[in-house]
Amino acid sequence: MRRIALFVIVLGLMMTGVDTTAVILALPDITTDLHSSLSTTIWVIIMYLLVIAVMTTQLGRIGDSLGRGKMYNSGFIIFTLGSALAGTSIFADELIFFRAVQAFGGALMQANSGAIVADIFPVNERGRAYGYTSIGWTTGATLGILVGGLITTYIGWQYIFYINVPIGIIAAVLGIMNIKDDKRQESHSDIPGFLSLLASLVLIAYGASNITGYGVDKFNILLIITGIAILIFFIFIERRAEYPIINMKIFKNHIFSFSILASFFQSMGYLSVVFIVIMYLQGIRGLSPLNASLLLVPGYVLGSVIAPFAGRLSDRIGSRIPATLGLSMMMAGVLIYMSFSVTTPLYFVIIASLVGGLGTSLFYPANNSAVMANAPRGFYGVSSGILRTFANIGTLISYVLAITIASITVPRYVAFEVFLGLHNIVGTIAGKFMTGIRSALIMSFIILVIAVILSISRGQENRAEKAVKLKT
Repeated sequence: MRRIALFVIVLGLMMTGVDTTAVILALPDITTDLHSSLSTTIWVIIMYLLVIAVMTTQLGRIGDSLGRGKMYNSGFIIFTLGSALAGTSIFADELIFFRAVQAFGGALMQANSGAIVADIFPVNERGRAYGYTSIGWTTGATLGILVGGLITTYIGWQYIFYINVPIGIIAAVLGIMNIKDDKRQESHSDIPGFLSLLASLVLIAYGASNITGYGVDKFNILLIITGIAILIFFIFIERRAEYPIINMKIFKNHIFSFSILASFFQSMGYLSVVFIVIMYLQGIRGLSPLNASLLLVPGYVLGSVIAPFAGRLSDRIGSRIPATLGLSMMMAGVLIYMSFSVTTPLYFVIIASLVGGLGTSLFYPANNSAVMANAPRGFYGVSSGILRTFANIGTLISYVLAITIASITVPRYVAFEVFLGLHNIVGTIAGKFMTGIRSALIMSFIILVIAVILSISRGQENRAEKAVKLKT
């Protein structure tokens, strides 16, 4: 049963990975078929990131109270339903709404998957288990590039969503049969905490998303500042709440809190690199979206192969060394990308993707297992939700940074069209756009430096010792 449960969790992450990359490739066709503007259909991506970023912490806490297995399986059903409805969309607004439904299901899965792994695997085996969950995401992202491009080109973008339906039905049945609820916490409400956290994350994420589409202005800055102010208020009331949504005491664990922050800065710094490199390959080198993405596949494949072994390493020696080494390799990959010019041989893209892929395979399972190994029992859902919330907010910010900084030398609409493969830049403008791309990569490198400092500062842990304590 334990293996089947892990298989269902890996399958869920794979499905969310497929839709993330496949939809990016399909956006030009979606824009044309739904007779929409690019500034509207870009919300097909942003809405998905926004809902997942906002909801994961709350849904992790609900999983602690109502049962993580129940919440995870419900997420699979909702994600599958949202996929089916998204494929039937005839207007852009419909598709954006159904992507929100899909994201809500994805948030239920993301918020509770890490907690379920922590429930069913002992502390000294979780690294390997999280290595397999990393395979789910990287395999899904790879399949999204390969299958997404083929489906969009030869069948139609709708089938990117329809393909989830039969897989989702089978996985939901397996999940209901094999993922059972652990002992639940007594359920208590914290309405002020829920509303303040919800308002804070919505304002911050919405303001950041608007900056991507329309640039920095007073309104967007006001949204973000207001969101930060409400977040400070949320922390204040949670410290005094009898039954808080997020028990601030869990952050007293040095390894836990620094691992969460390392995940946040890794997402912010490295996930933007994918966007930046795709803009380079499509806008400067003239590759199609599919061909540009194919050059990144080797890194995903290597990450999938190495992740379980890297996770097993973290079980033996702790997370500090493999996670920090992984971040350092991501930085090395970014340095290779920073050296690119308008004539750099394309095989250097493959080399950089392999270096970065090896880095992610070391970082993700080690860092995720560090979070869950140091989370208090009974708070696995909340801890998993916090991890995903920080990572998803980092992902959203990385997208904002990639588009905003890369477009400092060209009009914003040109950067959008380059990212979607609708516009190639030649001549003098190409050199100017390279300056913007290189500036965005420098920013990513600096953010990864912060992640390395946090990772190395988390302290050393002994998984074997913890496992013995649990048995005795």
